[in-house]
Amino acid sequence: MNKGILYAVLSYLAWGFLPLYWRLFTAIPAWEILAHRIVWSFVFVAILITVSKQWQRLKSVASSRRSLAAVVLCSILISSNWFLFIWAVNNNHVIETSLGYYMNPLISVLFAVVFLKERLSPGQWLSIVLAGAGVLIMALQYGHIPWVAISLAVSFALYGLAKKIANLDVLLGLSGETIVALPAALVYLIYVQSHGVGIFASLPPFSIVLLLLAGVATAMPLFWFAKAMQLLPYSLVGFIQYIAPTTSLLLAIFLFNEPFSQIELVSFSFIWLALIIYSFVTFRKSKAGVIPIRQVDVQKNAIASNK
Repeated sequence: MNKGILYAVLSYLAWGFLPLYWRLFTAIPAWEILAHRIVWSFVFVAILITVSKQWQRLKSVASSRRSLAAVVLCSILISSNWFLFIWAVNNNHVIETSLGYYMNPLISVLFAVVFLKERLSPGQWLSIVLAGAGVLIMALQYGHIPWVAISLAVSFALYGLAKKIANLDVLLGLSGETIVALPAALVYLIYVQSHGVGIFASLPPFSIVLLLLAGVATAMPLFWFAKAMQLLPYSLVGFIQYIAPTTSLLLAIFLFNEPFSQIELVSFSFIWLALIIYSFVTFRKSKAGVIPIRQVDVQKNAIASNK
């Protein structure tokens, strides 16, 4: 149990502090950062696949049309999510990314109802209504919806559903997703470099080394998370997951100096109250052994899509 908690805390702290890493590359366009993240994530997981001798298992994924289609969908969703997160961090929207991470489990539960026909308790419905009220308050105050937060939360939840369909472990899943996205990433990088608009070649050596570590920064938290899921009850991981958005929120306010108004505090308070109710209901259900397996899978995969 203690080792599982350590893995869970490490994974969510890593995700929570990830904005610090991407802020090192504010001079690089988000599309170029995304392309490098895909390429170096592929390199890192390819090494792991080789060491663990799982290339044959990975090839078998292509033999199933259902699994292959799910991997392609996962690749599109996670690439879109990565781009939006990188863009948001480097354009002073870290608070909205935090809001999206707080909303993620609630959106995942809602999708379980819509797509998997799960039935929610009154407490779970109340948490979804409160979260919706929090978003509505922010939208009414600023005249537009918090599209960054909603897009991140929805893409996480859709990714979770697609991962459930693919039914692959973390390493094979991430490998397949990066392989699908790799050709587009390579073509983009070759194009920008050949036309003299790429930033990578002009970076100082230290920044180049840091960017090459994007694969490690992407994959390691996922592996820590996978270990935690093997060793801990899902309900406990559900509580620990809020370390990530809380860390990002604190970074946004106290380090990046993003404005955090009273209206945003009220909006976040609705989300926090919704999560307290949701977590309490989920914990009671897990203790009683009545959480549907499909709902757990969707939430678990959505958590694993993080960042």
